[in-house]
Amino acid sequence: MAIELLCRKIGMTRVFLESGECVPVTVLEAGPNTVVQKKTLERDGYAALQLGFADRRKKTLQKSRVGHFEKSNVAPKRYLKECRVSEEELGQHEVGGEIKADIFEAGQKVDAIGVSKGRGTAGTVKRHNFKVKRKTHGTHEGFRNPGSIGAGAYPGKVNRGHKMFGRMGSEKVTTRNLEVVQIDSDKNLVLVRGGVPGHNNALVRLRPATSPK
Repeated sequence: MAIELLCRKIGMTRVFLESGECVPVTVLEAGPNTVVQKKTLERDGYAALQLGFADRRKKTLQKSRVGHFEKSNVAPKRYLKECRVSEEELGQHEVGGEIKADIFEAGQKVDAIGVSKGRGTAGTVKRHNFKVKRKTHGTHEGFRNPGSIGAGAYPGKVNRGHKMFGRMGSEKVTTRNLEVVQIDSDKNLVLVRGGVPGHNNALVRLRPATSPK
């Protein structure tokens, strides 16, 4: 259990290492995250931190949500997420405190959690990488058709979970064991090697790798 920092995906670029290697990286604006609430084992049954990220105008929030922020003496935030932590780590943070990008370090392995880009309704070739039929003699117009989806006599139905056309993307995705290439503490930026799920300006949760290689 560790802190999952709320980040904003800025986009992709590249950096050059001291060895001269060109590395593709994703730039994440990692906060600062504000501690809005603390969940304790005695009161709530588990230990967790409720983090807020990105300011929001007060008049756009419900009264109950405004009262929640005022109780913690914290400015209204656009995003609120909980992350389970140990009791020892819970005691290191106070309500109203800030958690910044410097909790990570270069070379560390992290997991990025986000919602993938929505692709709308897609066919089997794009969605499941089905093979396109040969465009030769004997093949009619259905070059991208999926083919047979089951027998007629038995079972006489399409089995659950069969790969077919449908909505593609817009799903929760966890990319594991990404390497932190660089940290910019002044601007709260984390540069992660490779791609991260989500579109630009999307919300991404960043945490230390749970099963590092």
